Amino acid sequence: MSTSSTDHRTFVIVGGGLAAATAAATLREEGFDGRLVLLAAERHLPYERPPLSKGYLAGEATLADATVHPADFYETHGVELRLGTPATALDVDAHTVTAGDETITYDRLLLATGSSARRLPLADDSGAPVAYLRTIDDAERIAAALRERARLVVVGGGWIGLEVAAAARAAGCDVVVVEPLEEPLLRVLGPQVGHAFAQLHRRHGVDVRTGTSVEDITTAGAPGVALVRLGDGTTVEADLVLVGIGAVPSTTLAEKAGLKVDDGVMVDEHLRSSHPDVVVAGDIARAHHPLLGQHVRVEHWDTALGQGAAAARTMLGTGEPYERLPYFFTDQYELGMEYVGYVDRDGFDELVVRGDLDGVYLAFWVRQGRVLAAMHTGDWDAMDDLRAVVRAGAVDLDRLRDPQVPLGDVLG
Repeated sequence: MSTSSTDHRTFVIVGGGLAAATAAATLREEGFDGRLVLLAAERHLPYERPPLSKGYLAGEATLADATVHPADFYETHGVELRLGTPATALDVDAHTVTAGDETITYDRLLLATGSSARRLPLADDSGAPVAYLRTIDDAERIAAALRERARLVVVGGGWIGLEVAAAARAAGCDVVVVEPLEEPLLRVLGPQVGHAFAQLHRRHGVDVRTGTSVEDITTAGAPGVALVRLGDGTTVEADLVLVGIGAVPSTTLAEKAGLKVDDGVMVDEHLRSSHPDVVVAGDIARAHHPLLGQHVRVEHWDTALGQGAAAARTMLGTGEPYERLPYFFTDQYELGMEYVGYVDRDGFDELVVRGDLDGVYLAFWVRQGRVLAAMHTGDWDAMDDLRAVVRAGAVDLDRLRDPQVPLGDVLG
């Protein structure tokens, strides 16, 4: 990048994940040649999180594969990358952000501080071997345990818990998954599809315990072994307890700065916060979605990628409303899945399934005659049609229920 600049503004990005790195690249691609500073709390190059629970733990990828850009990208593109330098104070009126012993004056600022693993004090205070999966360092520790064929108790049957369970079984580990609800992923996918995921794991040798909770964790047994007592009265031994009970948006900086926060930083459809010169992207953004008609916060790779680029354009004054539908994917054993759409707390009143829930199928979540979300397992050619159905919302449900009718013919 040329050292001469015609733009005398300073843009600061706070965060070291996919949204932050994508925003930096987009700003340069869109022609911004002013000063650009990226403050990353971790000492690693900005990286993507999906490989940590998927390819890396399965031994199919290296941690370097998770890096968004190579190290020389930042120097080549004139990005002042400050690793291991978390932002500690933000003054939105003065337009300053403090990190370490430096206070930087900015013209526009992007907050992309992500989220942190929700803690389980009962586990943290037990003295037992406990792990969370949120960072590269977490992934390295868990991968080392899997190589030793550790016995694993997974607390929580969400995406992280199930993906780690799949990787652990592939490594030959004994795995127990403890989920207090009646099925894994119940709040996300409902009972039928949640049960299908439970059965998938049981077929691969995972001991899936649903409808019970962890009551106590001690180290009263052999050294380095956790004794996990469950609500059903049983006790399970583990060499490692993996806690996967969700994530908490990292909004402390925003709250102290006086930005509007409610389970994330509240932003409009352009990702602007309550202060117009501060935009927000990724896990912490609770963004107004034009198509969904409500504020949503999505903790997935695709949203971080899309919002990172959209936030950069908003900083430049060229952005359009961010209206990409929420999307996520998972890989567990032989199953690959993609999901698009959003089911809010009001839930759904019908699940339409095309295919076999034990194999390849399409699923559609419907409320009051409108399709809210859709997913496939193993039908990779279906994704464009699934997006179209969800974006349309109102479709011919009789045709949708008939697996002989092509999806393109249900739109009316």
